[in-house]
Amino acid sequence: MADPIIDVSALGHRWQTLDPFLFCVHHVDLYPKANDRFGPAASLAGRDIGQDFEGKDGWRMYHGDVVPGFPQHPHRGFETVTIVRRGYIDHSDSLGAAARFGMGDVQWLTAGRGVVHSEMFPLLDRNGPNTLELFQIWLNLPAKSKLADPYFTMFWDPDIPRRQFTENGRTTNVTVIAGELDGTPPPAPPPHSWAADPDADVAIWSIALEGGATWTLPAARDERTARALHLFSGAGIKVADRTIAGAAAIRVHADRPVTIEAVNGAAEILLLQGRPIGEPVAQYGPFVMNTEAELQQAFTDYRRTQFGGWPWPEDAPVHARDAGRFAKHADGRVEHAASSSGGVVSGV
Repeated sequence: MADPIIDVSALGHRWQTLDPFLFCVHHVDLYPKANDRFGPAASLAGRDIGQDFEGKDGWRMYHGDVVPGFPQHPHRGFETVTIVRRGYIDHSDSLGAAARFGMGDVQWLTAGRGVVHSEMFPLLDRNGPNTLELFQIWLNLPAKSKLADPYFTMFWDPDIPRRQFTENGRTTNVTVIAGELDGTPPPAPPPHSWAADPDADVAIWSIALEGGATWTLPAARDERTARALHLFSGAGIKVADRTIAGAAAIRVHADRPVTIEAVNGAAEILLLQGRPIGEPVAQYGPFVMNTEAELQQAFTDYRRTQFGGWPWPEDAPVHARDAGRFAKHADGRVEHAASSSGGVVSGV
């Protein structure tokens, strides 16, 4: 049988991904115990505050100066899918919506015609540690949806479908964030997402294999689908007959099943797949459009309207220590992780 692997490349901090995805970043920060202001109870001396990306002592402040994270910044023309494995994110945006999510939750945000939001990483444990681990995936929008209304939905951890597969006593667990797997439907993505079109064949699966576990990844529905396996944890995997060591992006043919085996211990993979949008991409910073003229218009619109303005008293708001995991949508509706029932949640 022909080799299912198309190519293998190393993973950097910012993963290079395949259309319809723009890129993915895997953040891991080993924050110490918290101070009374939700920041690290540690000296910030020697850090380039406002631009702290060096990972000194195993953690970063990013653009934050008290609380780590990303104070208010604009987006237009694409979506962010934020998967928080450990720790918390406090979201606030220009439409007045807010959320705290983490510990397995996922936020799917359609920036559409324009939204300003902040993503802060509040440290809540005064005794520490406050480890943060998350993926942020940028998923492109087709031209017809680039100026859709901004919108976000929450997938609370207890509601996200998971499948367990066992072979020869070894287990593979798959978390289904997007794309049906073996008859298990995913949570509903935002309505204007490329993932909302069944023909787009978008899938986002987090795959955790025990050491020695073998699992056969099923073929995608569409031969045009682009598929990549991102090995981000573990010493290595065997894909079909080829052993791949260390962190790597493995592009495979999507129109055929492929066997994956965890070698030298457990392994974790983030699968990203989808039928390419196949349109020109013009990107500058937080804006992703189809042409340079559209990019210029995005900057003009942002300078003129601030995408609705910023309704919060500071650029990097955080929520109350005891707020719990919640989402307040632009229409005033509030949901909480403990009482979530799954499905589509209307909002920003």
